[in-house]
Amino acid sequence: MTPAVGLPLAMAAPTLRRRLACFCYEGLLLFGVLVPAAYLYSSLTQQRHALSGQAGLQAFLFLVLGIYFVWFWARGGQTLAMKTWRIRVVGADGHGLSQTRALLRFLCSWIWFLPALLAIHLAGVRSAPAMFAALTVGVLGYAALALFAPGRQFLHDLLCGTRLRRWPPDPNV
Repeated sequence: MTPAVGLPLAMAAPTLRRRLACFCYEGLLLFGVLVPAAYLYSSLTQQRHALSGQAGLQAFLFLVLGIYFVWFWARGGQTLAMKTWRIRVVGADGHGLSQTRALLRFLCSWIWFLPALLAIHLAGVRSAPAMFAALTVGVLGYAALALFAPGRQFLHDLLCGTRLRRWPPDPNV
């Protein structure tokens, strides 16, 4: 795939396929972050049933995710999954992210899920397979929008002035 017109090759976005593979791998790795965090929350709050204290658990896990992503993105621009798939998040100028910009990117990245979650809620869907299907369609639809965006970047990156790029830049691609 050729880089977007007018962009130096080093600033070109990784392929959509690579970014989606990284997205899936990130989800797998986050399982290893969120399960111990949920166990810690449950132990500290003496939670005996999964539905009791559900809002508090969700807020705590949202905070854990925020700390995870902001710390990695502001520290070196890469999570473990991004290192594996050779992707780095940088500012629009090509430099690293501040903690504020990393936090903004984290909050804006929820655009991946919000339309599908809203549709699930409004439709009253309660079936796990239907929820999974709606989220999958929503995520793939959101990812496909990058094919039409400037520099083939995701919408949340355009909104917060960040971009994904190959790392290290491959001059042969």
